[in-house]
Amino acid sequence: MESQLSKNDVQQMLRIASGATLGFAISKALDWPNPIFFTLYPILLLGLVAVLNGHIVRQFLAATIFPAATVLVIYGLFGSHPLLITPLIAATFAFLFWQMSKGTLYLFGAFSLVGLSLQLHFASYSSDGIDIYALVISNIGAILLALIIAFALHIVFPDEAPRTPMPKATKDKASIRHEVILCTTVATLSFAAFQTFDLVDSISAQAASILILFPLCWKGATMSGWQRALGTLIGCNLALLAQLILLNYSDTLFFASFSLWILVFFISRQHVLGGGGAGTGFGVLTTFGILYGQSLSPQQDIIYSALYRFSSVVVAIALSLCVIYVVHRALNAYQATRHHTFY
Repeated sequence: MESQLSKNDVQQMLRIASGATLGFAISKALDWPNPIFFTLYPILLLGLVAVLNGHIVRQFLAATIFPAATVLVIYGLFGSHPLLITPLIAATFAFLFWQMSKGTLYLFGAFSLVGLSLQLHFASYSSDGIDIYALVISNIGAILLALIIAFALHIVFPDEAPRTPMPKATKDKASIRHEVILCTTVATLSFAAFQTFDLVDSISAQAASILILFPLCWKGATMSGWQRALGTLIGCNLALLAQLILLNYSDTLFFASFSLWILVFFISRQHVLGGGGAGTGFGVLTTFGILYGQSLSPQQDIIYSALYRFSSVVVAIALSLCVIYVVHRALNAYQATRHHTFY
């Protein structure tokens, strides 16, 4: 891993920090519902994607429509039948993980999974006063705003040199079957568990159980799980430090936004030096996005949220990895679903 920042790296750091701050500040200033979407999506788009082209934009736009339509259809038609909802959600997860495993539409699958998991989590508690339609509209608005912010920041902070495209990995059909079945099983069990135990306040843990599946295999998930837990620990502690520095000024939008920009810019260095993937730095960045977007308000600070987030995320990751290992070993027992890594 390189230890020196290139000019492109610095520009991407500026884009990530400014994008997260703009999304957060706009949603808070206009008092839009679900500011977690507006803070998190610019981080996802600018952090996972170093360039912006037509193929990426089309995937991101498709990831706007697909989760919204899925949530409206599933909960609009079958909201009173939880036993029917689960297999429908499992089929949706399978479709998205299949897109990721093939690779061509990986970003569509990844962005859709994040948006879908967040919306499904909130929508499943609609009886607690959560408006599904407002939730879907907020998600669509957040993605569109993230695209506008990303376009603007690529103009303001453009790359200084052309980037080398990442090589595409080749997989056999058995590996694709393995990844789709493994990830679908774990994601569906995670969804069912969070509904069964009524964990409405554990959105961070539920999202973590989905994000560690992005490498799509046991070997990658173990590294991703460790990095995510470490990233959450670092992110929570830095957010707590920012809260202590801000004290009673946390309800002042300028100071809160400035602290978010400083934190995100500082951690973006680790993220870009690590290759820009879903590693430790990215775990810290998404922690900031969730804590600031969901928990920081004039009526609430982030101290309790940070402590609860870390403990719940660690438990969710540990249980998810146990299930991943069991399913992985079971699938590798058969040639038709054996993963090419053989781990």
